[in-house]
Amino acid sequence: MKARNHLLSLLFAATLLVTAISSSADVVLPSVDSRFVSVKEINPSRDAGYVVGDKLQRTMILTVKQPYILIKESLPIVGYEHRYRGQVSGIELTGIDIEEQRESKQSVYTIRLEYQVFKIGRVAKPAILRGEIVKLRQQGSKDVKQFRMPSFNFRTSPLSVYGEVNLKNELSPFVAPLKLHADKEWLALKIAAGVLAASLLALLYILGARTWLPYMGGAFAKAYRKINKLPEDEQGLQQAISTVHAALHQVAGQSVFGNGVEHFLQTKPAFSVAKPEIERFFALSRQIFFDSHTPLDLGMPPKQWLKKFCRQMRDCERGLRPEVHA
Repeated sequence: MKARNHLLSLLFAATLLVTAISSSADVVLPSVDSRFVSVKEINPSRDAGYVVGDKLQRTMILTVKQPYILIKESLPIVGYEHRYRGQVSGIELTGIDIEEQRESKQSVYTIRLEYQVFKIGRVAKPAILRGEIVKLRQQGSKDVKQFRMPSFNFRTSPLSVYGEVNLKNELSPFVAPLKLHADKEWLALKIAAGVLAASLLALLYILGARTWLPYMGGAFAKAYRKINKLPEDEQGLQQAISTVHAALHQVAGQSVFGNGVEHFLQTKPAFSVAKPEIERFFALSRQIFFDSHTPLDLGMPPKQWLKKFCRQMRDCERGLRPEVHA
């Protein structure tokens, strides 16, 4: 019997201790004068349409003037669950971060809070992020006061709708209608248009016969245009060969003959890839002007081959690499 009474006494004492602690924790402190504290809140961009699992971020910029400072231990802790009208709201604090910037006459605290929705109803319901209460202490004194931050009201929605719903009553005038965003598609379209423009520019640079772009008005580009205008006869062929000779002289800066091809390629290495064609050109020139009896197989009429040769040399002077068959 004595042991039983002793156990009951211990239980009663423990109950009184817990009650005392709870009562002391629920003590409402006097509010700090608004002259010493100001707050700027950055709330979520929408206040409706939140479903289970969604997160809400708030940023509170608290400015505390001297002689008060913030008691950081009074900030809410991760895992704290809000209550709404005496019931668990299902809104839980999942993250908190604080930055402090001290100045001569005040301190600025940037408090970033992240909440997550863990409970939801069958219909859209109002919810609230309760204004957090923080404590401030006066420096050099034991005086402690409190400050309540502004709250944020929003609405949670069910994942699916049950029964009949009056859309007029359920829609929030503060939430814009949902839109289909085509940002990724527009970005892909712009990239494709840029690639197409670059490809067309490169094609123009390779095949263009005009002088629209830099290095398009070289000696062989001009020779190619001039050869196209010459007549299709023996005299026209001789003029075409003379035109190509003039282009070679202009590029080299001096006269170039068949025995000077190696020296020309040493001074102009960009034309090295066309060495077999350059040697074939001098063979054609020698045949037309000096030795018409020596056979020369070009695989096509001489005038047509000269135009092809000019295009290859034009590519070389533009910094391109033409396709040359040895």
